[in-house]
Amino acid sequence: MCLLALGAQAAPNPPFDPTPLPWQELAARLRHTYYTGGVHNEKWCLPPFNCTYPRQPGQPSNPLFPKWWVSEWTMYRVFKNYEQYPPPYASPPAGLSPDDYEVSYGASYYDASYVPADGDGAGAMMEHYDKRCLPIFPGSNHYSCSFVSLGNKAYFLRYADRPPGTPQCCQFSLNNHPPRQDFIRHLPYNQAESSHLDNSLQAYSRLVGPQKILFGYAFNKKAARDSGAPAGKPYRHPQSFYFSGDPSPEPDAPIVSQNYDNFRAEKPDPAKTWNQVAQMCPAKPEWCCLFASDCPDKPKSEEANPKSWATAKP
Repeated sequence: MCLLALGAQAAPNPPFDPTPLPWQELAARLRHTYYTGGVHNEKWCLPPFNCTYPRQPGQPSNPLFPKWWVSEWTMYRVFKNYEQYPPPYASPPAGLSPDDYEVSYGASYYDASYVPADGDGAGAMMEHYDKRCLPIFPGSNHYSCSFVSLGNKAYFLRYADRPPGTPQCCQFSLNNHPPRQDFIRHLPYNQAESSHLDNSLQAYSRLVGPQKILFGYAFNKKAARDSGAPAGKPYRHPQSFYFSGDPSPEPDAPIVSQNYDNFRAEKPDPAKTWNQVAQMCPAKPEWCCLFASDCPDKPKSEEANPKSWATAKP
């Protein structure tokens, strides 16, 4: 989500090795496979619907991600008045004051055509968070970070401002592919949220499991060309990605919204994105210990809150 030189075609799959994994490694893989409702893996997605939501008569058709794209975004970590003013939000959020949220920035890069050299899955995506990491984990998020998915493998990168004693690279998951271009089929259409921003949106969201963890995407209802591309084909651009963060005292993120700026169908430069994995990661990175349940020896004082994404269930 690792080689410096990446071929256009997948390498031949290695021969099947019947040797069973040590139970500790198998347990770690299972702990690091998170329920995502079909967006990043198929955990607990069962027939006949396989974590999909068929559209009802009168609902709009599903928007699609472009084959590849790049976008900057503004992240709002909302910690006050989110019950009265829920997302999706304008940028800045209407109804909220600057005292209700913290602003930070980042960028996302996506290429559905990417095939990793080891042939394990398809697609590449990088989300870079500048100076404020993704606030879904317990503890301070006051550092820069990136999530990189290369096929099925996902990596978490930290930089020079990372907390003392933390690795610059760790393995987030071996089963966490980028969203597919048609990923929105895994979310139900939300008419009420679509009325936000003067009824200009198509919003898709759900409250995940008994914890009611919010996971939502909003697209602009009106198809448009990319800015500065008058000859381009119009399409419905993503407007925001909004979700429940970790509400613990740190990072204090009950609601988070990433509002896209200058979303465009541009192919990312691997040298500036996924090649960081080869440059920053060993051949076999250590497992990430971001959620309290990731590592059995994590101190009890850092146990996850009840709304942790690590323990989300259907």
